[in-house]
Amino acid sequence: MKIAIAQPTYLPWLGYFDLLDQADQFVFLDSVQFEKRSWQQRNRIKTPTGLQWLTVPVISRGKREQRIAEVEIGAEFCRDHLRSIAMNYRRAPFFDQYYEAMSDSMKSVASNSNLATLTIGLVRWFTKVMDIRTPTLRSSELTMQGKRTDLLAEICRSLGATSYLSPLGSAEYLVNELPIMTERGIEVAFQHYEHPLYRQLFPPFQPYASALDLLFNEGENALAIIRSGRRPPFLPQEAVLQLNAKGNS
Repeated sequence: MKIAIAQPTYLPWLGYFDLLDQADQFVFLDSVQFEKRSWQQRNRIKTPTGLQWLTVPVISRGKREQRIAEVEIGAEFCRDHLRSIAMNYRRAPFFDQYYEAMSDSMKSVASNSNLATLTIGLVRWFTKVMDIRTPTLRSSELTMQGKRTDLLAEICRSLGATSYLSPLGSAEYLVNELPIMTERGIEVAFQHYEHPLYRQLFPPFQPYASALDLLFNEGENALAIIRSGRRPPFLPQEAVLQLNAKGNS
């Protein structure tokens, strides 16, 4: 069984859904420490002047050690975010097909003021719309303890994983701690994803926007386009070379 694990992200980019789509089981890593001003609470949409941030306000003052699952939304944001989305995508070919359902989903999952409930709820809405059928669960629903690779290994072991597909960025520490996984009989590979081109408003094309951008512009073709960016995964030593190359570029 192939497991993928990633922190819940607000309105994620295409690569997040590629990782999720490849796994037999996907775990939202919401039991680790929250990082303020990270992808956990914000993402970008395409506008006539480029990529624009949408950031969910959170309560973090005096809560430096809080886990992602514990973070509370700090103020009403739905109206402003939905207005920005509508303003910039109303002329997109599939805006009318998806906007109302997306809007209803955002309002519903934001109503209890918990950040992880919001972000995970929206990811699950995307997977339903795009017909990604990978089962998902939250690490906070498990009883696993540990940090970094120890925690990942315990989650994989508890779910009966034989292989673990990791986001490429985790190679910075995971490659050095690989025996923690391999001693449990878990093979590790790293996602290799090249951002595809697709129809987009306001040329020139800009990659790394929220998957909303793809959905509103390409509709039912969204999943096929996401999969078109998939490449054979990197082996651990290849992942290190990729990170080193990016660092030197």
